[in-house]
Amino acid sequence: MGSVPIDQALRMAEEAGLDLVEIAPNSEPPVCKILDLGKLKYANQKKAAEARKKQKIVEIKEIKMRPNIDTHDYEVKMKAMNRFFEDGDKVKVTLKFRGREMAHQELGMKLLLQVKDDTQAIAKVEAEPKLEGRQMMMVLAPK
Repeated sequence: MGSVPIDQALRMAEEAGLDLVEIAPNSEPPVCKILDLGKLKYANQKKAAEARKKQKIVEIKEIKMRPNIDTHDYEVKMKAMNRFFEDGDKVKVTLKFRGREMAHQELGMKLLLQVKDDTQAIAKVEAEPKLEGRQMMMVLAPK
């Protein structure tokens, strides 16, 4: 329609039995359309619901280990970790120390660095291994 005064645009919308909706208020001059406001709101609501449905919620899965873990147990944990990465989830690796194990924290660090090396192809380190109290933690995210 081109540039039309507001009162004329309102009259045109009223004659059509529709609403005058401001589409781009920041442009010069502001852009308006004559349409059904209820239908516009409904369409926007459906579009937002569809976007929410499609988004992936990233979960943080936790794998707990001990510093003196056996090789087979380690392999089982790594298999589970790979499955989590395929699903697109982050993995928090927790290493718990008990009693005298606290004297050998280097074993725990060595184990977490091994996990880091084994998952290097499919995951990146989000939080480096660090000691918090009696446990050492590291967070990995899929690439």
